[in-house]
Amino acid sequence: MLKGVLIDWGGVLTTSLTESIVEWIEADRIDPRHYREVMRALVTQAYQAGVQSGGENPIHALERGEIPIFDFERELAARLVTLDGGPPEADGLLTRMFAGFRPVEEMNEMLRLARVAGLSTCLVSNSWGDHYTREGWEAIFDAVVISGEVGMRKPEERIFHHALGLLALEAGQCVFVDDIEANITAARALGLVGVHHTDPTATIAEMERLFGVPLRAARSAEQPPGL
Repeated sequence: MLKGVLIDWGGVLTTSLTESIVEWIEADRIDPRHYREVMRALVTQAYQAGVQSGGENPIHALERGEIPIFDFERELAARLVTLDGGPPEADGLLTRMFAGFRPVEEMNEMLRLARVAGLSTCLVSNSWGDHYTREGWEAIFDAVVISGEVGMRKPEERIFHHALGLLALEAGQCVFVDDIEANITAARALGLVGVHHTDPTATIAEMERLFGVPLRAARSAEQPPGL
């Protein structure tokens, strides 16, 4: 019987990373083609090439909290180039990168309703610094696992075991929701039910199917259909 939800933050409970990145690239006048080349190599190694240890990739070290935020910002800035030909300002780079994140209300409401229905919920997020809007978290999370605060990162097995321990649940009792397929694959290998998030409507419908409870706010009787 499913009793718990482990869920990602950026791109799941917020608007997509892509949207935020586009805003930042335009504001900082980053060369978008060069940015994609740099990040494709870093992210592929961090997530697609399997779990590595020791922080070989700067993303690994950043997400585990093994290096200061400014060290990563300085290293990333040195790899990027602006349309003016120089590197972007390193100080505050990650804050500017994630400034476009906005909450997706229906996903946050889903978690609130899940808790009302008696389900346990835990945030499991890989952090690139502390850019979280934590207001209202007490209403939607029973536990919070942020990678840089616990020294573990997805898709490492230990971060899932840590989150499950906080909820006092087994892997087979929980659903894991994330927008990165490599993280879903790792969670499923441990016995969690994986939901690959691409769209709030589809994710909420799948969660309702899995748990057998309504997880979206009831439409007001006065609200016209289709709104």
